[in-house]
Amino acid sequence: MASIQKKYIGLLGGSFDPAHKGHLGITKFAIKRFNLKKVYWVVTKRNPFKNKTFYSLSERIKYAKKITKAQRKIKTIHLDDIIKSSRIIDVINYFIKKMKIRNIYFIIGSDNLIQFHKWKSWKKIVKLVKIIVFSRKGYDRKGLKSTVAKKFKNRIIFIKSKPISISSTQLKKQTKLNI
Repeated sequence: MASIQKKYIGLLGGSFDPAHKGHLGITKFAIKRFNLKKVYWVVTKRNPFKNKTFYSLSERIKYAKKITKAQRKIKTIHLDDIIKSSRIIDVINYFIKKMKIRNIYFIIGSDNLIQFHKWKSWKKIVKLVKIIVFSRKGYDRKGLKSTVAKKFKNRIIFIKSKPISISSTQLKKQTKLNI
């Protein structure tokens, strides 16, 4: 009898201020490498660790949808108003409880791993999902030494690839979005 393969989804959350080729590249890589059914780009009103966003929420959602429109396995969503939170633990709980999806990969860059232990319910996040960590230029060494990497290395998958050097911060300095 053939074994039934579990279908996983991926979550890539953030302010996407703005979304860019780096987000798209890691998402496509994760879909292929982990045979993901779908990856949800969860656009939040704002990053709890940053003061404000550069682009409006509607501009960020519109642009994220624009750059992913040809990708049938990527869906851009905004849940803050539905779940009354922008915290990833609440997003994960929404997918588990409301969407009845339990097989989840959470996709982040190595820069996020450094302060992951400051996130709301970070230990619960690590227990509920598998974390895929993509290399970010200048952050990998600190990410590997982070609290979460030391305590939960069996729940974290480090992707050894060419580090992503593009960032939303760089793009904001260069130009206004072309929506």
